[in-house]
Amino acid sequence: MLTVKDLLLRKGRKKIVSIDPDATVYEALHTMKENNVGALLIIENEELRGIFSERDYARKIALTGKSGRDTLVKDVMVTKLISVTPENGVEHCMNLMTEQRVRHLPVFENKKLVGIISIGDVVKGVIDEQKTTINDLEKYISGGFLSRDSLQ
Repeated sequence: MLTVKDLLLRKGRKKIVSIDPDATVYEALHTMKENNVGALLIIENEELRGIFSERDYARKIALTGKSGRDTLVKDVMVTKLISVTPENGVEHCMNLMTEQRVRHLPVFENKKLVGIISIGDVVKGVIDEQKTTINDLEKYISGGFLSRDSLQ
């Protein structure tokens, strides 16, 4: 069974991209662009306070006519956080993301933030695992059956 730990290993040891809650939404968007991520963890005093994503910008800033230069991240970030551990299975993550309607899950190990996974990470992991299974089955089938000539 594919786990969160497997997903984090596949992503590689990337730094956790975060921003302070007192930063502006404009600064957050700039940080997301620089790091090619769709969400930032909001960390204050080494503690996770929330998540801010492109989705939050679209719904809470762009569509309401607010200015990203004048709005602070803490005023629009999501504070109801749902997290997972490295031992959790990918199926559990998919269920959480679907039921809670979230696209990012912080990962904690022994109460320490160790990463974040996105719905894209989960989908890629499942697809990669299915490709491997299909490959293995094709190898088994092609090498596992005897031809008619070998039976005679």
